[in-house]
Amino acid sequence: MTTQKNTLMLGTRKGLITFERNGNGWAHKNASFLGIPVSLTHVDSRTGTWWACLDHGHWGQKLHFSNDQGASWEEVASPKFPEGTEVKPGEVASVKYLWAFAEGGSDRPEELYIGTEPGGLFKSSDNGHSFELIESLWNHPSREGHWFGGGRDYPGIHSIVVDPRDSQHLYIGISCAGVFESYDGGNSWEIRNQGLRADYLPDPQAEVGHDPHLLVTCPNQPNYLWQQNHCGIFRSMNGGELWDDVTDVDGPAKFGFAVAVDHNNPEQAWVVPAVSDEVRVAVDGALCVCRTDDGGATWNNFREGLPQQNCYDIVFRHALDNTGDTLAFGTTTGNLFLSNNKGESWETISHNLPMIYSTAFI
Repeated sequence: MTTQKNTLMLGTRKGLITFERNGNGWAHKNASFLGIPVSLTHVDSRTGTWWACLDHGHWGQKLHFSNDQGASWEEVASPKFPEGTEVKPGEVASVKYLWAFAEGGSDRPEELYIGTEPGGLFKSSDNGHSFELIESLWNHPSREGHWFGGGRDYPGIHSIVVDPRDSQHLYIGISCAGVFESYDGGNSWEIRNQGLRADYLPDPQAEVGHDPHLLVTCPNQPNYLWQQNHCGIFRSMNGGELWDDVTDVDGPAKFGFAVAVDHNNPEQAWVVPAVSDEVRVAVDGALCVCRTDDGGATWNNFREGLPQQNCYDIVFRHALDNTGDTLAFGTTTGNLFLSNNKGESWETISHNLPMIYSTAFI
């Protein structure tokens, strides 16, 4: 069973904001890094350490941790590319954005991963006090010439999945390149894009160049992977070897950024759809959450408690999370919604927040 989680952590345009369960509701608890964009947060399930990735407008990318649940914070050095590393000939590589954060396996309590723009995967073996670029991925023959930015200037690693059964088994999602898999802790990589579709490429079935907006797995059945892709919704039942298109051709569940999967049931997943990449607003000006209970064969659209007129909200890729029957998501217009019945109805936690980049139960 999933343990009930009583704190909700938000990375926002104006800081890290937390809400706490208070009886049957949720109340604002505190804020950290006020005024500074917090692109992503993470709480290490092994150590309890809180992590915050800052996108400081003047000072660049910063990384902080807290061992007292946000009462105080300490900065550590952000990942950096080795001196002389180039994105392409003549262009020096520098970290533009901290876009993914993942902890290693339970058998490796000091192992952490960070994904960046441009597409660097960094690993720490000392609980975040230092990071090294995984050069096998950076030097993958597909990177130069086949990886490119999707809505940003450079390709970025926004998804990192560590197999809970095997700390050496990793998946990453890259926009735009696709899904890559490693069985040896990142020493070598296999491309896992078979079955995906990239409508924007001359060859939609190209081996590399796909845009998985978010890649997730079912924690208790990790052979099942899901991705909300630029070109639809895809699911794999065999660890990414083949992807099935489970887009709702007759409904709104097509384009979007976020996807969440039930922790125990790999057939149950949620997405928050939007109108195409060019527009990026709620479908028909009405916000809805779509859930499938049968692996994407059918989708149900839930709207109760969500705005249904003149709605411009969308949900960024890390801004939807679930724990048990409870889901929460934050939007680009600072709305925070929560459901206690697997998304079938929603309540508003706040209408007055900054743009929300990430949402996580802790």
